[in-house]
Amino acid sequence: MDGKHKKPRLHGGKKDKVGLDGMQTTFAQRWAVGEIPSTTFPEEGMAPNVVKQIIQDERMLDANPRLNLASFVTTWMEPEVEQLMQESLNVNFVDLEEYPSSSEIHNRCVNMLVDLYHGEMTDGVGTGTATVGSSEAIMLAGLAMKRKWQHRRQAESKPTDKPNIVMGSEVQVCWEKFCRYFEVEERFVDMEVGGPYVMDPAKAVELVDENTIGVCVILGSTYTGDFEDVKEVNRMLTLKNEATGWNVPIHVDAASGGFVAPFVYPHLEWDFRLPLVRSINVSGHKYGLVYPGVGWCIFKSKSDLPDELVFHTNYLGSDQPSFTLNFSRGASQIIGQYYQFLRMGRCGYAALMKNLKKVASSLKESIESTGYFSVHTLEPCLPLVAFSLVPKEDGSKRVYDEFLISDKLKERGWVVPAYTMAPNAKQVKLLRVVVREDLSWGTALHLVEDLKRAVEWLDSMVAALSHEQFAKFREPYVKKYEKHRHHSNPRRKRHSGVC
Repeated sequence: MDGKHKKPRLHGGKKDKVGLDGMQTTFAQRWAVGEIPSTTFPEEGMAPNVVKQIIQDERMLDANPRLNLASFVTTWMEPEVEQLMQESLNVNFVDLEEYPSSSEIHNRCVNMLVDLYHGEMTDGVGTGTATVGSSEAIMLAGLAMKRKWQHRRQAESKPTDKPNIVMGSEVQVCWEKFCRYFEVEERFVDMEVGGPYVMDPAKAVELVDENTIGVCVILGSTYTGDFEDVKEVNRMLTLKNEATGWNVPIHVDAASGGFVAPFVYPHLEWDFRLPLVRSINVSGHKYGLVYPGVGWCIFKSKSDLPDELVFHTNYLGSDQPSFTLNFSRGASQIIGQYYQFLRMGRCGYAALMKNLKKVASSLKESIESTGYFSVHTLEPCLPLVAFSLVPKEDGSKRVYDEFLISDKLKERGWVVPAYTMAPNAKQVKLLRVVVREDLSWGTALHLVEDLKRAVEWLDSMVAALSHEQFAKFREPYVKKYEKHRHHSNPRRKRHSGVC
């Protein structure tokens, strides 16, 4: 063997391929022609560069987040805050004693939001908590409303077995989850064809009775972006409370609108300035400008949060209340939120949100000017455009729908959701474009051109094919979207896109 290359060592009669892999380029290694583990736990590990390449390849066909106009979720942040968040990825937020600065930053964010929404401070401290998103925040606020209602009923020696909550049928699905998980009856106010596609205040208050734990009002519908009239609900509910002796509160679901309304519509009364508004949820990872994973549940005053729902931890000689459904969670998103509050301030958020509204307004005009669509978004609203196809110039109905337009746009990389409206108006089909921080007017113009091309291409297909041929062409799209629109609750259909 002297002077000759040694043969690879054998393990169980086979060559040591693991050893050989280390000598090859990434794509010359055995994983490139082998099956990647997906259903069983792998026997052997892989080199880090190989694992990185595998996962990158798996994700290559995903949509470009910047072109995902279905989502309200933040897809761009400055490199400085990305570095800060990276540095805190290994910080467990619940370890208050080990990471007191993270807790302090959290409390500062809560205080800033209480101030923004005109809430009350107790000894200079606001009441609220960070969550992993608005879904958790809604669960917490709903629990607080239910517990407060139980206290009132028990004080009057009345039963507490039939709680209900009133809300518009366009609510996000997390409200249905709250009702199902915590045994609260859903009372929906259905919308009507022709709009407006938001909850009618009079119909909402009419559904309220002595077992109502609260009324949910949405500041920014995920269907059309419209704001529900919180002030009118407050006025009518106040009259009913006074006439009956009840004390039914309002919760505002401001998941998307909570960082829009204060800066675009500063004089709009929707928050704690209204006496019956006792809690608000808002998503920091939407127009709060933070990557996914942070929401906020904010209360008007300390008295709105029942103390038995709060767990108290003593660290460094002080009391730290905890009111969450989760335990361990990273601190990076909270750090990111604090960065954005300091970086933007009121002036910065106002400048950005007004820019987004200008882009949305211009996009609305450009989409309408094509002659192919009508817009359903009304002021006041989020920076988005919800629109649907109009009949052809001769008045005849188009034989294709918004779902085919959505699918055609995917060929150009756009993700523009198509969906049906909530019950009583579900025959209305819409497309929706969410204007986020990283959607410039120049990019929006490209979208308008692609919308026109999609309609013109489908029109050409209709002209070139017989009715039977086009029906056959359309059939797989119909089956696909009917499957996606199926929902276990027969009252509602799930629409595509992220809320």
